[in-house]
Amino acid sequence: MNGKLQIKTCPTCGSDRIERVVRDVTRKHKGQTYTVPSVEFYDCLNCGEKVYDREAMLKIEAYSPAYRKTRVLVRARTYTKAAGATTSRPTTG
Repeated sequence: MNGKLQIKTCPTCGSDRIERVVRDVTRKHKGQTYTVPSVEFYDCLNCGEKVYDREAMLKIEAYSPAYRKTRVLVRARTYTKAAGATTSRPTTG
């Protein structure tokens, strides 16, 4: 065994008409289309189910805008002390 996922029957329909393929995968996330080149996965010719191993999923995630790290802007807060109580108000801007 070479360490790769080995599938002989489709996990969805039970068909033996499932084969390992290498194809570009095009997806859409929040209206943004992206393509992942040369993804290796299993495709069922009977029901259309697609089965991706860990390596394929990591490759898809690397191209997906859903998994891109974003910078988070944290608003500073100002604190005032009035009549013995501390309150906080977000700053504007």
